[in-house]
Amino acid sequence: MKTAIITDSNSGITQKEGKELGIFVLPMPFIIDGEPYFEDINLTQEEFYEHLKNPETNVSTSQPSVGDVLDLWNGILKDFDEIVHIPMSSGLSQTCETAIALAKDFGGKVHVVNNQRISITQKLSVFDAMKLRDRGKSAAEIKEYLEASKFDSSIYIAVDTMKYLKKGGRVTPAAAAIGSILKIKPVLQIQGEKLDKFALARSLPKAKEIMKESITKDLRVRFRELTANGDMVLAVAHTANYKEAEHFSRELREALPDIPFTCCDPLSLSIACHIGPGSLAVGCVRILR
Repeated sequence: MKTAIITDSNSGITQKEGKELGIFVLPMPFIIDGEPYFEDINLTQEEFYEHLKNPETNVSTSQPSVGDVLDLWNGILKDFDEIVHIPMSSGLSQTCETAIALAKDFGGKVHVVNNQRISITQKLSVFDAMKLRDRGKSAAEIKEYLEASKFDSSIYIAVDTMKYLKKGGRVTPAAAAIGSILKIKPVLQIQGEKLDKFALARSLPKAKEIMKESITKDLRVRFRELTANGDMVLAVAHTANYKEAEHFSRELREALPDIPFTCCDPLSLSIACHIGPGSLAVGCVRILR
């Protein structure tokens, strides 16, 4: 069987990287002042943040249209026997549920993976899918593995400002105003389906300390057996904050020298839209060896 692998741009995999890897990347749409833009097609990371920082510009997330998804699948199935489609977490968007519903009309040729991941963890799920495909596994077997291991990951995000959380309705204007005065840095978490609040810090160094302690606890307690077997890796991500992310990466490498380190990537723009620039994130995830 010739198996195609599809993900969306929430994975952090660019169109160019997708071509180099031999996979397909569905671009996520954004609505900017009422006009649709597509990540890595006619909207770069730099352009996205310029729009996001402009107080007079309205930026919101959207999901791919049904027509775009169907066109992609039908085009791919002209050259492939089956598809593994790995969208962003169903807890963060309707994209996954929509794809699952559409796949029912493809007679078992399209397998949509609901593995509750996004950004750096989603990207590593794609790499696992590629390994399994190259080992001769079917689309159904790849889906089974990715969904069985879906909760073997954790992400913590330190948010630089509450401005964008307020804009998205995640905190009240009063809480955002107090947070701004006190210079509060919220720490959010993704452990499975949703983006939830985790802790509050009075400075970025304190937020980094919280994240370092939390990810260490996850590795040593929650994922103890996987860590002992060498199956867990670390990754740092950011929203337009590369220099700080590099510095944080060095701190983590020193604190956890026995854990493999994979990347220092931009966070998904779908997350960035809700938390704004200047954020830092650390994640750990199980990988297939």
